[in-house]
Amino acid sequence: MENARITSTPYDDVFRTLLNDCSPLIIPLINEVFGEHYSGQEKIVFSPNEHFLNQQGGNEDERITDTSFKIIGKETKKYHLECQSSTDNSILVRFFEYDTQIALDEGSIKDNILTVTLPHSAILFLRHHTSTPDTLTIRMVTPGGIVEYDIQVIKSQQYTLKEIFEKNLLLLIPFYIFSHETRFAEYEQNKTKLGTLQEEYEQIKNNLENLLKQRAISEYTRCTIIDMSNKVLEHIAVKYKSVKEGVKAVMGGKILEYEAKTIKREGIEQGIEKGIEKGIEGTVSILKNLGVPTQTILAKIQEQYKLSPEASKKYL
Repeated sequence: MENARITSTPYDDVFRTLLNDCSPLIIPLINEVFGEHYSGQEKIVFSPNEHFLNQQGGNEDERITDTSFKIIGKETKKYHLECQSSTDNSILVRFFEYDTQIALDEGSIKDNILTVTLPHSAILFLRHHTSTPDTLTIRMVTPGGIVEYDIQVIKSQQYTLKEIFEKNLLLLIPFYIFSHETRFAEYEQNKTKLGTLQEEYEQIKNNLENLLKQRAISEYTRCTIIDMSNKVLEHIAVKYKSVKEGVKAVMGGKILEYEAKTIKREGIEQGIEKGIEKGIEGTVSILKNLGVPTQTILAKIQEQYKLSPEASKKYL
């Protein structure tokens, strides 16, 4: 059997990668979970995901959040999202630690009053049961009264493929395989049933390609979703060779060196190069119109843009 690279938090890693590398995917999820109406034109500003909590004795304990960020639109709101493969009793404690530390990071003191703003928080459960609640609640009993706030629960398996694409919840696609997890043994033994799974992934692939043609997503985003889907598949179906190979045959194999990052990096590099060229051309044009001598122009752009004498001459 093909060996899969195992990390301690593979699904967290995928979730964090999608949020940070494909940030436009965040807005539809926030709209869905919190009932917002963001247009997608808002600015997303990420916060550091490492937080240090002060412990008794003066020691600091590091905590890693999946993602915390601000959405800056008509108003600014803070959000905190976590991904969990299944429920556990410690999640509320961790959320309280994270949320209060996120609030303290940007707290302010004025007139002897400390003001902190807790983020809007949500958790994505990749597996859920009938007992999994729709919200989690943190209740703080303070000398000034009781304060409560809810943590919204997202149950990925509740969304059909149709709903995922209709609501533009593309961030959930890599985790869609969880909805088939209980049937892996059947797919492994029955090619017809495996074919049904492959048909669904053919639909995913075609829908992504259509969104790309419509310019609703970039090639980078499409590749990232496919690459992260394969990463989830490697871990969840590690014991099911036919399932892994069957889905990969449809979606495509491993994207080496993280092809999506390469696409983005190359695009950034090309953009920088073109921007520099436009800047040089603009500088030369202005100096020529001012009657600056050619040799002075050459010296100026060589110094400003760190060009060799040969490279600078082509702009004249």
